[in-house]
Amino acid sequence: MNKRWLVATALIAACGSDPQVPPALSVSAMLGGDSTAGYARATRPRRFEFPRDHGAHPRYKHEWWYFTGNLIAGDGRRYGYQFTLFRHAVAPQPPTTVSRWSTNQLYLAHVALADISAGRFRYDERFSRGGLGLAGVTAQPFRAWLEDWQIDELPSQQQCGQCFRVRILASARTFALDLSLQNSKPPGLHGNNGLSAKSRTAGNASYYYSHTRLDTRGTIRQGGNSSTVRGSSWFDHEWSTSALEQEQSGWDWFAIQLEDATEIMLYRLRHRGDSSLDYLYGSYIDAEGSLTPLDEDEFAIRVDGRWRSPRSGTVYPAAWRINLPQRGMTLTVRPRLADQEMLTSFRYWEGAVEISGKRHGTAIAGEGYVELTGYASGN
Repeated sequence: MNKRWLVATALIAACGSDPQVPPALSVSAMLGGDSTAGYARATRPRRFEFPRDHGAHPRYKHEWWYFTGNLIAGDGRRYGYQFTLFRHAVAPQPPTTVSRWSTNQLYLAHVALADISAGRFRYDERFSRGGLGLAGVTAQPFRAWLEDWQIDELPSQQQCGQCFRVRILASARTFALDLSLQNSKPPGLHGNNGLSAKSRTAGNASYYYSHTRLDTRGTIRQGGNSSTVRGSSWFDHEWSTSALEQEQSGWDWFAIQLEDATEIMLYRLRHRGDSSLDYLYGSYIDAEGSLTPLDEDEFAIRVDGRWRSPRSGTVYPAAWRINLPQRGMTLTVRPRLADQEMLTSFRYWEGAVEISGKRHGTAIAGEGYVELTGYASGN
């Protein structure tokens, strides 16, 4: 059991998330390779089965269900949103006691809203335990929840193992989301048929798939005002026991949706002392949904700007140039809002971005989301 994480979680859950800059837990310690005894590990490709694999995999230590998206209202106002449910096992086996309180699973949820037009970013955080039905995940029907924040499978007119239709409901302190999402492509399996290596060490890997383009419609409420919105979302589902090496400080993750119906996922896991030892990988998804892995020699990511948080003092990358020479692509990625920093128990930047660039000399545009972890002190 990661006792430091458990104690810190209990303290933060008791104190709430109101402080401007709460103490930051360490992403690298959380996802590192210690305390893996008794847990399953991602060491070889597996057969994915849907809808079963939308559910939880409690034999692994960590798991998350991650939604991000760019939305637009009828009046032209732009929004970005995030809804994430994290599962963390504090022991490899459930307790043997019969109490309904007993559980070896803890849950954490984050919800965020970037009101791009107003230049405002809001977020909220909740914790709970898997006992008493307070939080959990089921596969058939797919449902994931933490108290009244929830993801519910929507009925489909056809029986389809690769269909993905869900509703997100989350009422935060200052805003609320009610969104319905439907996939237009099959799930994409990253890495080696879903085995996504995170370093050159065997076992530091996850099982990872995405729905890279989800038609999204619904409402956003802020105070007494509601906006009808539509747009596109991205869903990541990932589970592992050890995903980071001790020398890795965090990651830069890019989810890019281009206007020609193609998508790109890239990540760079940063080495603490030597950037030449960073671990890079990615995926390219064509308009029909076929996924092709991208090795580190097939793309390059250059930081073209930085932003310092006025609240935490953390300095984050804030503009990027991405080159994919074999695909004739050069992309510029810029945040739609500079301050999309999550000052939650894990301090990170997660934000809506806009994409511009060229493919074989022709202009191309798009949008997406970027996640930056491990930049804050102590992370």
